[in-house]
Amino acid sequence: MTSRFSGALQLTDLDDFITPSQECIKPVKIEKTKSKTGAKIKIGEDGYFDLSSGREQKLQKVEITLADCLACSGCITSAESVLVTRQSQEELLRVFSERKYTDSKGVTKNVSLVVISLSPQPVLSMAARYKLSPEEATSKLAGYFKSLGADMVLDMTVAEDLSLLEAQQEFLQRYQDQQNDPTSKNLPMLASSCPGWVCYAEKTHGSFILPYISTTKSPQQIMGSLVKQYLSKKKEVTPGEVYHVTFMPCYDKKLEASREDFYSEMLNCHDVDCVITAIEVEQMLGNSNMSLSDATEAALDWAWGDGEPAGVKGRAGSGSGGYADSIFLHAAEQLFGETNAQLVYKNLRNPDFREVTLEKDGKEVLKFAIANGFRNIQNLVQKLKRGKSPYHYVEVMACPSGCLNGGAQSRPVSGESGRALVQQLEALYAALPRATDRAARRLYAEWLDGRDSDKAKAVLHTAYHAVEKADIALNIKW
Repeated sequence: MTSRFSGALQLTDLDDFITPSQECIKPVKIEKTKSKTGAKIKIGEDGYFDLSSGREQKLQKVEITLADCLACSGCITSAESVLVTRQSQEELLRVFSERKYTDSKGVTKNVSLVVISLSPQPVLSMAARYKLSPEEATSKLAGYFKSLGADMVLDMTVAEDLSLLEAQQEFLQRYQDQQNDPTSKNLPMLASSCPGWVCYAEKTHGSFILPYISTTKSPQQIMGSLVKQYLSKKKEVTPGEVYHVTFMPCYDKKLEASREDFYSEMLNCHDVDCVITAIEVEQMLGNSNMSLSDATEAALDWAWGDGEPAGVKGRAGSGSGGYADSIFLHAAEQLFGETNAQLVYKNLRNPDFREVTLEKDGKEVLKFAIANGFRNIQNLVQKLKRGKSPYHYVEVMACPSGCLNGGAQSRPVSGESGRALVQQLEALYAALPRATDRAARRLYAEWLDGRDSDKAKAVLHTAYHAVEKADIALNIKW
């Protein structure tokens, strides 16, 4: 059986990973009749027989949703293999056709506006797969989605900018708080944009590790807030009438979009309704007997004011968004007056664990790292638990080589190595036009009532929750 789990999460030494031979279960309440000898039941394939009352009872079949999986501590990524009713290409095509969807609360809503948000990593994956330039892949994806029924196709540059700006500000605050209270859990600040890493942290290390994780939302979820709150108002439709789809490099982004933290009771909707990945779009194209090269080109839409060209953008640093580089340079300038700090990374055990330092007057004042893949993540966590982590900030991503090598990116074609494909994607990312944050800074004033406002904190930040391990035998088959 071919697994479509995120590659970085297929580890045999994690005791809460469900192997393909085991079954994910959702407990069903059984009403038992008590007798002098106590309730006795006999479990069958489709139900149970109550020996005390002589009654046979069939059990209802249950549907396991992403919300159920997030509430269960039995696994990390098994949600990718169970029935995902609102996170599939079939559901997306149905919404395009019927212009209505059923939300996570079971409420059916009419759709007035379908918005697709493109992340750069899967766009580059499609460009490499179909031998297109990034610009061609972007315009053809926009044309393809619009041919299916999308009303707007946006790039996620503004959301990425907001995420980076908030992470910069959060790090400065944590650094200053740490100076005032060295015993606090302010540092190292750990990146929060990877849902595979966050889910692992919540379920495996719980309350110990969570205080270190940045509260800044990922670009996907900030984009969700932009679309459902800012764009819906601009288009004069209710947030629930907007069906928001993100194009992402990772199946775990489906888990992130389904979190209850990202459902607004006030707006009565999720920030992101559906996540579609490079592999799934490739399958959709194949089912229509077409290549992305066959799609008609269309321009991306722009919704954030005048003066900004739409388009997928890159950033200095890693292909996962350049968090370590951006925060390091900002902190060097703001904390130590270094306007030309040098970013020279040193590989440690492997190329996916590397660090960079800033020295001031012969003293090491900043030490950052990038840790990709669970081998390196586990080493990082163990250092933290032993109180021996030397870092102020760590960019953490579950997948080796980061988001460009996400578990739902297009696979290498015959004769091509996975490493060669990642290197090609890294080169494409490095060559993308550089993003500016002008639109993001304008949105702080126009939409969020200022950089340090309560609204900005509420919209751009989130919380995490330790998940206690349940005492259930997930591998039992009756």
